[in-house]
Amino acid sequence: MIAPTELREIIRNGLLSFPVTPFDAEDRFAPRPFSAHLEWLSSYPVAGLIVAGGTGELFSLTPGEVVEVVKAARAVSGDAPVIAGCGYGTRIACDMAREIEAAGGDGILLLPHYLTEAPADGIAARVRAVCKATNMGVIVYNRGQARVSAEQLAQLADECPNLIGFKDGTGDIDTVRRVTIALGDRLSYIGGMPTHELFAQAYRGAGMPTYSSAVFNFVPETALKFHKAFLAGDDAACEQMLRDFYYPFARIRDRKAGYAVSAVKAGVRLRGFEAGPVRAPLTDLTDEEVEMMRELIASAR
Repeated sequence: MIAPTELREIIRNGLLSFPVTPFDAEDRFAPRPFSAHLEWLSSYPVAGLIVAGGTGELFSLTPGEVVEVVKAARAVSGDAPVIAGCGYGTRIACDMAREIEAAGGDGILLLPHYLTEAPADGIAARVRAVCKATNMGVIVYNRGQARVSAEQLAQLADECPNLIGFKDGTGDIDTVRRVTIALGDRLSYIGGMPTHELFAQAYRGAGMPTYSSAVFNFVPETALKFHKAFLAGDDAACEQMLRDFYYPFARIRDRKAGYAVSAVKAGVRLRGFEAGPVRAPLTDLTDEEVEMMRELIASAR
């Protein structure tokens, strides 16, 4: 297992992405095509691939399937870190964290608990419990019903040495800036809005030096080109790619709820990998929308 502090530095500035989870004709996790896709993605220079995350349909996977995904990733990842999505209720999340660690994981991204609202101290208690359940590095995903304040995060960071990262998917720049100022180098900071390239420049101003890229799943060359321009402060190049690729992609993504995942999975299939369909409650793109994706990918390559 990679030590949490080492993992924190690995992910501090590099691009991160979240592989899709392929399913077979019987709606089971398909490890062979998953491994083939992961091997392809791993040939590109990124800081890490977080498996069974939001794009990987964690919300549709059983805890046992998440462990299968981690084992499959570990088998092909070599020395690269294996970080996995982890979520649901506190007891389930704690058990998942232990099982991910036993399966060879190096870290987890703690996703929201889903459905019910919860008070701030309850959300903090969940984060604390999961951190204490594992030796791996823990990245908190601020999104949906699970939001932490800068004050809460600072207290948790003091209590939990293996809390190494903060990922934001809320769009609340005020909170992001309060967090990055309050905690400084104690955490790594990751932008996590859907198609985050659309927000990356604004988040950079709030102290977030990197982000996760869902489109890396199917156009890794484009994702890395944008990230390189982003790191260099080449806003003109970023804006050109936003016009030519990212906003056209967003128009497809915005046609139906859940397409932030479905469109990415369609893109993976169009690049020649057996990703299978998305699981309900998500739905796949229509034939017309798949053709729109095909044209977009062709224009980006």
